[in-house]
Amino acid sequence: MKQDNIVIRPMTVEDIDKVLELEKDCFATPWSREAFEKEMENRLAYYLVGEKEKQIVAYAGAWKIVNEGHITNIAVHSTNRGEGIGYKLTKHLIKKGIKNGIDSFTLEVRTKNQPAINLYKKIGFEIKGIRKDYYNHPSDDASIMWYDNNKV
Repeated sequence: MKQDNIVIRPMTVEDIDKVLELEKDCFATPWSREAFEKEMENRLAYYLVGEKEKQIVAYAGAWKIVNEGHITNIAVHSTNRGEGIGYKLTKHLIKKGIKNGIDSFTLEVRTKNQPAINLYKKIGFEIKGIRKDYYNHPSDDASIMWYDNNKV
């Protein structure tokens, strides 16, 4: 894991252009500029970016819903996967959520995305259910995963 040279910091509006590039690299259905602009104004949302050599190579976001966190997206540029960046970013996201009163976190992940599922399991998430036909382009089910801070 080469995550020592990664700087994690809060996402800003100025980061949106680079985050949109990441979206196109990582997702078949990327979020729009408008979606990110709204997230930057959402007082119940928080987003982080991961920088390597002053370049944004990853981002992650979550919503606080009462005492639960819903992780909206975690993205690592395809050329930087396997370097531990996703692990470090997700751990920071959880740590920030816990400081803000979140007891547990949930996320959906493609059932065919075994590297991501393995990452989340390593952090302490467990598969608790399936959402049929959740994803398009390509079609896939979603594994619903939960992380309970009280168990870890």
